[in-house]
Amino acid sequence: MPLLPPRPSLPPALSRLANAPLRAVLGNLFVLLSYLALSAVPWIRILLGNPVNDGWQILGIEIAAWTAVWALFKRPAWFHWLLIPAFMALPTEIYLLVFYGQGISTHHLGILAETSPREALEFLGHKVWTMLAVMVLVAAWWVATFRAARQTRDLDWNGPSRWVALGMLGAFALVATYAWEFGGGRPPASASASASANAADGDGVHVTGWKLPPLPAWATPPVHFDAFIDSWPFGLAARGYDFYRERRYLAQLNETSRNFKFDADQRAPDEVPETIVLVIGESSRQDRWRLFGYQRDTNPLLAQEANIVALPDVITSVSATRLSVPVIISRKPARQSLKDGFNEKSFITAYKEAGFKTWWLSNQISFGKFDTPVSVFAREADVVQFMNLGGFSNKSNHDEVLFEPLRQAMAERSPKKLIVLHTLGSHWNYSQRYPQRFDRWQPSLFGVDNPVYTDIAIKEQLNNSYDNAILYTDWFLAQTIERLKGTLTPTALLYVADHGQTLYDGTCRLAFHGHNTQYEFRVPAFMWYSDQYRDRYPDKVKQLARHRKAKLATENMFHTLLDMADIRYPGERLEWSVLSPTFKRHTRWVDSYGWTDYDNATLKGDCREVIAKKPKKR
Repeated sequence: MPLLPPRPSLPPALSRLANAPLRAVLGNLFVLLSYLALSAVPWIRILLGNPVNDGWQILGIEIAAWTAVWALFKRPAWFHWLLIPAFMALPTEIYLLVFYGQGISTHHLGILAETSPREALEFLGHKVWTMLAVMVLVAAWWVATFRAARQTRDLDWNGPSRWVALGMLGAFALVATYAWEFGGGRPPASASASASANAADGDGVHVTGWKLPPLPAWATPPVHFDAFIDSWPFGLAARGYDFYRERRYLAQLNETSRNFKFDADQRAPDEVPETIVLVIGESSRQDRWRLFGYQRDTNPLLAQEANIVALPDVITSVSATRLSVPVIISRKPARQSLKDGFNEKSFITAYKEAGFKTWWLSNQISFGKFDTPVSVFAREADVVQFMNLGGFSNKSNHDEVLFEPLRQAMAERSPKKLIVLHTLGSHWNYSQRYPQRFDRWQPSLFGVDNPVYTDIAIKEQLNNSYDNAILYTDWFLAQTIERLKGTLTPTALLYVADHGQTLYDGTCRLAFHGHNTQYEFRVPAFMWYSDQYRDRYPDKVKQLARHRKAKLATENMFHTLLDMADIRYPGERLEWSVLSPTFKRHTRWVDSYGWTDYDNATLKGDCREVIAKKPKKR
């Protein structure tokens, strides 16, 4: 009888798994499948029809992260505690991916940190019970996985391979740390890479102060910080670090103006109820409003308001939200708008000093490199609410989400109120800024999640979608005004957009903003007032009508806003308020190939680029 060949020997871990009883095998599979389910979260985007950016990097990072944790702790029962945040955050991550196309971000962590339990309950309403039930189920899942991990020793990592893995991971960590500190030769992986990614990909952060050469391109780790953030579950740690970095940056900006005071007060203080509202528009272009002569009826409702005074000649100094909004709401000079931070507070603090209760209600995001300077000013308000879960370029709430917090603010008993509504307006993707009933001009991009916005072939659809977004803004503003009318008290609203948009105009092949065109610097603005406000401040209404065609800049808005409630302070500049009889024009600077006097510039081509005139030769 011939001898059978010997059975090949299995590695110890696999041998233990093969010889384990069925119950133990099922427990082991439950643990492994639970960890696999956590790791599969980034690929939910594929099921939703969306691409996974840097998919191979994310896969490699997840494999390396699991290897590192398993090698360090040896057995799942000893590192399972680290996964509590991932398990509990999983329902939120999936919800955001399904409805907003993105996972938990620094912005969402900021909302969680700044939302009180009472506000959370009000926001969730009857859904709170569903949320609690989901959390209980997830917690039970974590407990069941922990019990299975604790009862098995088949998943322990023993033997020399563990030490080899630890050595390789340690070497990789040293190289990555060197690249993070001193830089590497690889260019940034994406335009949206974070500061930490740029540090690893470029010049480094230089925390130590040592002067060592950057890594050559061939030695730089082929991953970037954004891919680690998108991985799961250990990418949550990177998101936490990003959140901490933003909080620290916010604190640094806030420290510069912490002790600043306007010493402001109303000129004739009283207890008469009074409400002032500022609505900050987003990416709204002046010549697409019927109020300013556009052929399409994009403002059918505002055109019917009797007490609206349109301001047709308003210029913003820079076409970026995070830089333009501080100029609107503070005394920050236009030519300092490119610098982060400011050593003064905003008009919100002046209103608080004058006895007003203040609200900042926003459909924009609260954290992130695109808006942090705005958030610093927003947090001066007594009540701060950021309602946007979806970000800028992805699906998000429509601006009408602000109506409920606005109602709550108006119902509050304080007689003097200042309310700021920061809208998402016409921010790209335009077709996601309005409900389907406002999809009036077609063909549009409504229902298209990821249009190729750099393709000039979609020019017609893009422009129609933009006009539809303006039509929705008209409805939103008209609804806001109706709510203010119902107070039957002195009430006034000032609307101004942060910047405009270029939209493949004529033969121009540019779109969106950041291109130094007239379309981006000219912004819509108007003031509405109630009959009771006109009776309280007849001279201001008279001066508003007198100066309605004046050449204005967003620098005028701070001074006008304080003048709307007759708030005075040392060093005031009433000559910059359109409500003042002392109003005077000033130079309107725009950031177009250097600081350019807008009114002493030429407009080049169909893009209407703002070009400074050359000084005349003497």
